[in-house]
Amino acid sequence: MNDNFENAGAENPFEPEVGSFQDVQSDQEGEVTKTGTTTVGLTTADGVVIATDMRASLGGRFVSNKDVQKVEQIHPTAALTLVGSVGGAQSFIETLRAEASLYETRRGEPMSIEALATLAGNFGRGGPFRAIHPILGGVDEDGSHVYSIDPAGGVVADDYTVTGSGMQVAYGTLEQYYEEGLSNEEAKKIAARAVQSAVERDTGSGNGVFLAEITDEGVEIQGHKDFDDVL
Repeated sequence: MNDNFENAGAENPFEPEVGSFQDVQSDQEGEVTKTGTTTVGLTTADGVVIATDMRASLGGRFVSNKDVQKVEQIHPTAALTLVGSVGGAQSFIETLRAEASLYETRRGEPMSIEALATLAGNFGRGGPFRAIHPILGGVDEDGSHVYSIDPAGGVVADDYTVTGSGMQVAYGTLEQYYEEGLSNEEAKKIAARAVQSAVERDTGSGNGVFLAEITDEGVEIQGHKDFDDVL
């Protein structure tokens, strides 16, 4: 066989072009800065609402930051939460945002939310993103979507979902108040109430709430130190 052909075949021209992962270095598990966290995502008649608390802790024992924005826009009409170690979650968001932007540049149209969720699951399964469990919420031509991305790369779609250390308390609030056809304004109050309930009982969550409102026109994120500003 021709040596030149063998060498040329080392790089398969038919493989998809996906950017490389950012190397995420970390210390021992107990020393990593974590978000602790309660994150909530709800589908609505208008789009999607995501709510998160604002606290980060060091090793789960010491509050290292009281003003962490745990939800970031990653797509023209989608946002993702930070859950797990801060470095891993930030790297995950940067990587997913870059791939979504690259897709839009190449295709001339935004990636569908389902495809974005599948990509996030693949990255979670195969990348160096320490123990993350984010929520992805977005709007596309097929409607409103909320996905939970588990640390093993599983992708689960639902009308509403919760992740993080305060999830058990927050789920109780959502089970009581969530219903189909909510407006974004109604959903913001319910999501904030769910986070507030978790903050009352979960030491890893606290210090206020960030709310992301997602529609087919874009993503708007606002922080509130006082829950009364929202409820």
